[in-house]
Amino acid sequence: MSETKYRYGIIGTGIPWREEGSSGFGMAHAHYPSMMKNERAELVAFSELQDSRAQYFQQKQNTKVSHYHSYTEMLAKENLDIVSICTWPHLHAEITVAAVDAGVKAIYCEKPMATNWGDCKRMKAAADEKGVLLCFNHQRRHIKLFQEVRRAVQEGEIGEIVQIEAECGNLYDWGTHWLDMMFFYNNDEPAEWVIGQINSSTENVAFGAKMEDQAVLNFKWKNGVRGTMVTGDLAKIGAVHRLIGTDGVIEVLNERNYRILGKGIGEWKHIEVPQGDWSDLALAAKDVVRALDEPGYKPLISADHAIQSTEIIFATYRSSQIHGRVDLPLSYDGNGLLDLMSAGAFGK
Repeated sequence: MSETKYRYGIIGTGIPWREEGSSGFGMAHAHYPSMMKNERAELVAFSELQDSRAQYFQQKQNTKVSHYHSYTEMLAKENLDIVSICTWPHLHAEITVAAVDAGVKAIYCEKPMATNWGDCKRMKAAADEKGVLLCFNHQRRHIKLFQEVRRAVQEGEIGEIVQIEAECGNLYDWGTHWLDMMFFYNNDEPAEWVIGQINSSTENVAFGAKMEDQAVLNFKWKNGVRGTMVTGDLAKIGAVHRLIGTDGVIEVLNERNYRILGKGIGEWKHIEVPQGDWSDLALAAKDVVRALDEPGYKPLISADHAIQSTEIIFATYRSSQIHGRVDLPLSYDGNGLLDLMSAGAFGK
């Protein structure tokens, strides 16, 4: 393996979740130590608009690398190989395209991808055109339990997979992870259509992006498997994820425990899967570096995967807007939720 040291930069530092002054998760404080654990990347600069947050990052992470107020200036001057984009979603597209144009080799961007479907496609098209590795932080693909569940499905422990179900608090922010996991369990098979309904009767905002407060959606993958998700405070299916096969069921209870009722098993078998020494974030960062070392290798957090699950989100919004099924690929580039809000569709 190459011992190249990759020049690494971060855009947007923020303040870590639940610390004074935090307005989000401050994911730069997770990206940086995760990337450094690989010992293959060297932080050479970061950009942050607010001096107080820049100083906090330098102190918290014990680094004195160059601080830029302008990410475009940093991209122009630092000849970066890898960039972490840790800003809010509405900025992801313009920063991604700027990083691609600046010659960055790999972009490790926070999720969700963007706040409308057109920007999601624009980001991926820009990276694809210039051969830039674009990844999104769907790091839960590196959680050992989810990988174990995927293995059990692939090896037929519950027969042929028929349906995958999930529950979570919202479709846009948390749902992007669970939809990604649903695709992961189903070997990233392309989806064929989506039908869904959303409601927004309360203010629900994450990282500057407006979200629904309830949703129900059903979709079909091209291999015939069905996907179902419910979101909102009252959304309960009795498990985080449920995978239904012709010969059994797997229920994921949390990120460390699942249970299976499968072939030759007369009652629920409970299984705990520890994560190990490397966190999912550190393994995701390692995967980005591996993709630079091994041309042609597709990391688990590749944009090729993220674009498919993200399409389900915006197709659900569009389905609710048009009161009907949306066949994929999704052609509407906007955000149906925002359109419905603007039209006063949800009332008070």
